[in-house]
Parts: sequence; C-alpha cells; structure tokens
Amino acid sequence: MDTAATTPEFSHTTVLLHETVDAVLTAPDGIYVDGTYGRGGHSRLLLSRLGEGGRLIAIDRDLEAIAAATSGETRVDDPRFSICHSAFAEMRAQLAALGIEQVQGILLDLGVSSPQIDNPERGFSFRFSGPLDMRMDTTRGESAADFLARADERQIAEVIRNYGEERFASQIAKALVARRESGSAVRSTDELSKVVAGAVKTREPGQDPATRTFQALRIHVNAELEELEQGLNAALRLLAPGGRLAVISFHSLEDRIVKNFITAHSKEVFDRRAPFAEPQALALTALGRIKPSETEVRANPRSRSAILRVAERTEAPLPAEHHRHKGGKR
Repeated sequence: MDTAATTPEFSHTTVLLHETVDAVLTAPDGIYVDGTYGRGGHSRLLLSRLGEGGRLIAIDRDLEAIAAATSGETRVDDPRFSICHSAFAEMRAQLAALGIEQVQGILLDLGVSSPQIDNPERGFSFRFSGPLDMRMDTTRGESAADFLARADERQIAEVIRNYGEERFASQIAKALVARRESGSAVRSTDELSKVVAGAVKTREPGQDPATRTFQALRIHVNAELEELEQGLNAALRLLAPGGRLAVISFHSLEDRIVKNFITAHSKEVFDRRAPFAEPQALALTALGRIKPSETEVRANPRSRSAILRVAERTEAPLPAEHHRHKGGKR
C-alpha cells in the first residue's frame, strides 16, 4: 500500500506510480478499484486520468488511511471517488453493496506504507521503540504482542520460518518463550529486536537480524497471504473482459502467489480424456513483469524490491463457483 500524499509527520513516494496506472487504465469512463489506498498515490493519478463518466472505488483496512482520504488537507474531494473500510479480499461484497458487478481495472499495492512503518505507535518497524502491534486494521484481530504472549514455541517457530524464511526460527522462538516464562513477555518493538539479535548468530550483510522476524509476524497478524489469495480470486470474478489486474509485491512470498495465480489462469489446459479436443479457454492473458528503474530506486530505496505484474481478463467464461458448507472438508 504505497502512498504519495504527505502528512505532518510522515510522507511517502508511490512506487511504480505511472507504470501501474498506465497498465491498469484501459477505458477512461470505466470503473476501477484501488484495493490498497494507503495515502492515495495511485488513486489520485488514476482519478486525474479518468473521464467524467469514470468511477474509482478505493479500499483500505487501515482507519488512518480512511481518515486521510475523507478529511483534512489530504481528503479526496471528487464525486467519482468513494472509499470503503475493508480488506481487499472482501472487494466483491463491497462493490455488490454499491450495485457494481464488473470493473475495468483493479490495482493492488501490497505491503506496508511509510506512514505505517514510520509511526512508532503502529509497531511495524524495529527502527523505532513502540508497542508491538503490527495490525493494519487496529479494530480487529490480535496484535503481534498478544500472539507471542499465547502461542507455543512450535507455533512461533512455524510463523517465523514460513513467513520470514528465517533459518534461526527455532532459536528465536525458544528465546521468546524462555523470556515469557521468566515473567517478562515481549511487548515492544525494541524488546523483540533484542531477543532476536541474541538468538541470530550470523547476520546478512546490510540487514538487521530482526528483519525477517518482523516481516513474519506482520504477515501472520494480518493474514496477508490468505488475503492476497482471496483478493486475487475476487479480482478475477470482478474484471470485465479486457479489464486489467495490476499487482505490486515487495517480497518473494507475495510475488510467488501473484505469479502462480496469473500463470494458472493464463496457460492452456487440455482435457487428457479428450486428447483431440480444443484446450479450455484462458481467463487471463499475462502482460508482463515490471521492476522500478534505477532512477526510481536511487530516489526511493524502498522501491528496490518491488515487482509489478499485469494481466488482462479474456472473453472466456469462468467456471461456476463452489461454495463450501460449514463443517465440510477444506
């Protein structure tokens, strides 16, 4: 969720701004979704290029982002714009409530915005001392501190290993549980950093030893990978033929999901029971992968890991949805 607007305390430069808007905008009078508003960098540029009949629905689960879009100097005062407090995985329900069944473009800018990272009270960064929260939506769910206060050593190790790709996950989990059992559970960002630094024996050049652990806890607390998978499926069902999906990811776990999703829906599928039959029609056409330019990376180092993937919805019909019954197999 990258941002372009500036607040008194925090500012951010939108990553791959023009590349993303260029990729997603195909019909100036169409309906578009910015599923990760942040502070509205992509939304504002997209609005400036929409026609009078165009419409933009923004979504964000961070109340501070909603406030920035609807009040004060950063509010968006445009009748073509509306914003919903929601996870982007729920975009179909949000748009259905507005009477919208299809859109011409959907953009998702994944990750954490600078106003979130740079605010110590949000607990996203090891660079600042603050409460260990990490929730993007502070109205729901448990904080990272609450998770570490209740989870057992195995659960903590799995989260750090699976979402942080941290080879010292077991050692970190053991140290965290030992500290908790001593009567001093980790509750702040600097406390977590110190525990991780003591458990990680070798450090990657130029990287703080807590980097992977902070990433892992943030992903877990916000169910980011599950939301991404659900959001991609929702986007596929919302896109009109010819509509575009543009997704910016910032680490390999996210990009792998996006890449595999686009690949799965853009490769030819043959029915082995009917070898001479025509292949099933494709739902998406992959349009490419874009990285920030050297100029952008120099101006904004946080953009260096960004990858934009773009796909276009084809005319092919989608298979019927299968709804699981409660209590059934997953």
